[in-house]
Amino acid sequence: MSMLAINGERLWQSLMDLAAIGATPKGGNARLALTALDGQGRDLVTGWMRAAGLSVTVDQVGNIFARRAGRNNALAPVMTGSHIDTQPTGGKFDGCYGVLAGLEVMRTLNDHGITTEAPLEVAIWTNEEGSRFVPVMMGSGVFAGVFALQTALSATDVAGKRVADELAAIGYAGDAEVGRKVGAYFEAHIEQGPVLEAEGNVIGVVTGSLGLRWYDVTVTGMEAHAGPTPMPLRMDALYGATFLMQEVIRIANDFAPHGRGTVGVVKVHPSSRNVIPGAVTFTVDLRHLDPVRLAAMDARFRAACAAVADGTTTGAALDVVVQDVQYFAPTPFAPELIRHVRQEAAARGYSHQDIVTGAGHDAVYIAGVAPTAMIFVPCKDGISHNEIEDAKPEHLEAGANVLLGAMVAQANASA
Repeated sequence: MSMLAINGERLWQSLMDLAAIGATPKGGNARLALTALDGQGRDLVTGWMRAAGLSVTVDQVGNIFARRAGRNNALAPVMTGSHIDTQPTGGKFDGCYGVLAGLEVMRTLNDHGITTEAPLEVAIWTNEEGSRFVPVMMGSGVFAGVFALQTALSATDVAGKRVADELAAIGYAGDAEVGRKVGAYFEAHIEQGPVLEAEGNVIGVVTGSLGLRWYDVTVTGMEAHAGPTPMPLRMDALYGATFLMQEVIRIANDFAPHGRGTVGVVKVHPSSRNVIPGAVTFTVDLRHLDPVRLAAMDARFRAACAAVADGTTTGAALDVVVQDVQYFAPTPFAPELIRHVRQEAAARGYSHQDIVTGAGHDAVYIAGVAPTAMIFVPCKDGISHNEIEDAKPEHLEAGANVLLGAMVAQANASA
């Protein structure tokens, strides 16, 4: 069974056909959630699902589930999936690959007349990207109980249009209740980073998702004229903030290999050439796979903030306010499902390595309600969320083959 293979050409053609909806001049996609283009994409893919003999259900937040019956349909399904909405300047593979790899698994089983013990399902999750509506990963978050259904349906875009109304407008305001029993969940995805390509490996066996802590930090001093104010008498907010920004990077490096630290947004007030900055606000993103080490990173960052505040670092006391914005706990994936992925990659002779995901995926929320694992394949130069996002057909085929074998193994072990 492990040598059963998907049709790589059919998978590639499906990806290209979907990419024609909302295509951009640079070869990417702009198919924002719940726009007319998203509706067209959903229509195309659900049409393929029905043509493959799958029964299609849509829930109240617009999540789509396509089921292939098993020998024992009382068993919880082995599910796969991802999303087909994109960033405003997105690529052809982010999310779409996971959905269409799942569809290709179903088509391949049909081609060979194979029925699994447990049923199989392909999910299309609503508004994963969060480009038009927040919260991000909306559909899977509601499914997993992270967000209330009404919170999602009431969310509005910048034009004031509600999720509930836009679902109805494109014909995907389903009536099925949100949530169902899931026996196991696999998600295939491009890596969206450079590790696999750098290491020369085809398959990433994803062992878990990094936890994260987001902060908004404000450092306040006193603006003053840059000429008449001597250096020892300054309360330079930017000078103090730079110590903290560098500490973010040092913390991440000291907690290698899974430490991550990023300052993504910086605003300086009054932002004048000859005025000492009186206030600086900036964002901090800290991540790690281990909750204990993530907590240690948090403690070290707060200690650095305290040292800037009391003048230990800069010689001048500054006001430092740290606001906690968001926390996601590290999410380990299911050992049994990870083992299926690893064994399938090895059996097919694909070079592979264990890897963690630092990005948010629907799988991270689904891991809260069902055993979960992910399969990564390389993307060119690690680039994603970009119109030039690219992946090799043979790598996409390999990932779908691993997905096929892992899903079948798990479905037949479900009895």
